[in-house]
Amino acid sequence: MKRIVFRSIAIVLILLVSALLYDLYYPRTAKMREFDPNEVARLETAMWRSYYDKKQVQLFNQLSELLRTQYHMPLVRSNQVAYYAANAAFAFKDGKTPADYEKAIPELVKFYSAIRKISDIPFDVDRVARLELQWWIVHRERWKRQPDELPRALAELQSAIYGVPVERVLEHGRLRAEAMKIRDEKADSGTKMSEQDWSNINELLRQSWHSLAVAVKTSTNLTPPNNQSNGSH
Repeated sequence: MKRIVFRSIAIVLILLVSALLYDLYYPRTAKMREFDPNEVARLETAMWRSYYDKKQVQLFNQLSELLRTQYHMPLVRSNQVAYYAANAAFAFKDGKTPADYEKAIPELVKFYSAIRKISDIPFDVDRVARLELQWWIVHRERWKRQPDELPRALAELQSAIYGVPVERVLEHGRLRAEAMKIRDEKADSGTKMSEQDWSNINELLRQSWHSLAVAVKTSTNLTPPNNQSNGSH
């Protein structure tokens, strides 16, 4: 009887390990241009709320959901990749100096490397990670930046990911920056965000991601200058 129990446990463990390895390493391909703008906007709004409320577990779960529903990552892999992104976000949030901000880069590289592995669009992981951090910095330093810097930084990120000229995704950047401005102005004035504020943010993000969806689907054969295709990271 003991042998039967031991063998049963061993078989279960083998199956669990096999499933885990399959989840983490089996090759998959995600069609990056095929995403649901409404769902991305909903989840991004939720993630912003979690980020500013310092709800790390909630942010982690929302990131995992985004990766599963929009990038079609399996369960274990989506949690692993969400962990990288959450680490990067909170490393940056606690930063005070440029050297502190750089601590987010290793996790951003891990995050975008995982996306690159399943992406049907080649992109330079290191460059995209840098552009992600760049718009975070521009947003934080908005008080000393020009008004058009944040929209352009947001557009440059998507340009590098999707291989389209930055001019085609400027509308996406502008609308996303407008959504950020609602929360920023309330924070700067010490005013609490209302549910209507979050609803307005969600609507601007919905328009922003719809704009991006149209732009990338109509620009499949265009590549912006200096956008390297490096999938070896």
